[in-house]
Amino acid sequence: MRSHGPAARLTIFVGESDTWHHRPLYHEIVHRARQAGLAGASVIRGIEGYGASSRVHTSRILSLSEDLPLAIVIIDTEQAVREFLPLLDELRIGGPAVIDRVEMVRWAAR
Repeated sequence: MRSHGPAARLTIFVGESDTWHHRPLYHEIVHRARQAGLAGASVIRGIEGYGASSRVHTSRILSLSEDLPLAIVIIDTEQAVREFLPLLDELRIGGPAVIDRVEMVRWAAR
């Protein structure tokens, strides 16, 4: 059985080496999303990218980076996503975030 409906996707871009209280920043964001009861969160590791510094970070062996780009993707209703944003304010996230309106499809657990 499957259901679907309107939702929002929050994508937050950070660096792999970004930290909050000596722990990875992405871990803190995912932990806060879970505590807030949001439908789901995933961290996706990029193989190459650049941000505000314009310095390219890459996983290519000749220029191996310890600060690869990460995208934290969080899905829930638009209201829940917008209510979650203030919980991130103190983290001083250096990268941008994007909110997209999407349609969420869920399959019921067996």
